[in-house]
Amino acid sequence: MRGPHNIWRLIRTGATFERTGAMKLALEAMDVPPALRIAARLLGWPFKWLGLRGDPQQPPVLRALTALGPAYIKFGQILSTRPDVVGEELAGQLRILQDKLPPFSMVDARFAVESELGQPLDEIFSEFSDPVAAASLAQVHRATLRTTGQDLAVKILRPRIERDFRRDIDAFYFAASVIEFLSPASRRLHPSAVIAHFDNVVRGELDLRMEAAAAAEFAATTSQDQGFTVPAVSWDLSSQRVLTMEWADGVSLGDTDALISRGHDLGKLGRDVIQMFLRHALRDGYFHADMHQGNLKVSDTGDIVALDFGIMGRIDEYTRRVYAEILMGFIRKDYARVAAVHFEAGYVPADRDVAAFAQALRSVGEPIFGADASQISMARLLKYLFDVTERFGMETRTELILLQRTMVVVEGVSRSLDPDLNMWEVAKPIVEKYVYDNVGPKAIISDLRATLAVLSRFGPKLPQIAEAVLLKLSEPEPKPTRQTRLGRFGYFALGTIVTVIGFFLISL
Repeated sequence: MRGPHNIWRLIRTGATFERTGAMKLALEAMDVPPALRIAARLLGWPFKWLGLRGDPQQPPVLRALTALGPAYIKFGQILSTRPDVVGEELAGQLRILQDKLPPFSMVDARFAVESELGQPLDEIFSEFSDPVAAASLAQVHRATLRTTGQDLAVKILRPRIERDFRRDIDAFYFAASVIEFLSPASRRLHPSAVIAHFDNVVRGELDLRMEAAAAAEFAATTSQDQGFTVPAVSWDLSSQRVLTMEWADGVSLGDTDALISRGHDLGKLGRDVIQMFLRHALRDGYFHADMHQGNLKVSDTGDIVALDFGIMGRIDEYTRRVYAEILMGFIRKDYARVAAVHFEAGYVPADRDVAAFAQALRSVGEPIFGADASQISMARLLKYLFDVTERFGMETRTELILLQRTMVVVEGVSRSLDPDLNMWEVAKPIVEKYVYDNVGPKAIISDLRATLAVLSRFGPKLPQIAEAVLLKLSEPEPKPTRQTRLGRFGYFALGTIVTVIGFFLISL
């Protein structure tokens, strides 16, 4: 039944967009190519009567997404941060999806808290408010701890959300397989792997114990960052479906009127968001991967307060260095170096022309640097980037999906605060510092120290290693040829080097 079920979900998606009047608006706002417009309309129009009606009080696109379910709402949340892709009007409508969705009942909320924490709600909290924010997966209540009077935020998963999300994700898997079957050119983008990546991310988001651990780790890695705050977790009041943290006062980063009225500098806030994201991603390799306006507040002191740690990103040191060199190359307009880094990292097949790839990158980068931010169409830029990657056979790097997506979201948030913000200029000092500390001579010394530290752990085993090498040399062999003599010499050299290094480390 899984196949028919997924086919039905796709048809109902197109039909819902047609019935609510969202299809035409969405396709025009996102500047979708004519061929795809025709395919989308054909998917929905004949089955329009099967579409979900949604809430007639909502704007068309918002109405369609909320009717279709949590996975579609997540997609809308991402688009809400891209006014340069979907337009200011549609982005403003979609921003409601971040934390202003219809809440579930207080009866369900009370039942979840009591069943998860094993105590009557009134014995834990002296006050427990109606929902103050409701998103696609959970809602938040403000509460006061009975024993201490501390103000807390209590996050509760929506009833049956796991089942609902599983249904949507299964349909997405099916859509990805259909795309790969019908369009062989799309396989280099690994649509199924992309869906699997987000599936894994969302599974973690649906276990609030994992979010609690993520919040604690993020607080530890950012503890020295001035102007950035992570609320503390109340571990004894948290479980799989309930997460309790200290309450964070402040103004949502999406409420620009309130920010201005309180005297906050929107331009500075836009720069801070980008620089903090890059600092966390490059310096720590651990970053908030859902940084839309609904998950960011500004305190009265001007600190940015992060919320909702269900989606976090992690990248290893090697990938960070590659990413930083690519960013630095674009900032310096050194397209030859950017191309070389892509080839060195294996992002582009080795049989392609490096110079031609550098030329293609220049055609992408130069229009950005020569125009005001308001003149750049991110939709057209992303389309052209896609054409370049297709031409050179670049495959989707699933380990970078979350980083790339968050980079797009962060830029959208910053541009909503300051439309004239130049992301490359803002990013330059953070990237330059990382490159200086981690890609130059200083990094070589650090890498050697790390290598020696690893070798030192093998100190007690060095006698056995040397003995094994000597035994190997003493084994009877066929009459040696020139090649095998070199092989024996290699064994001898390796044993000598390992032994010398071992004795050197032991003597330190």
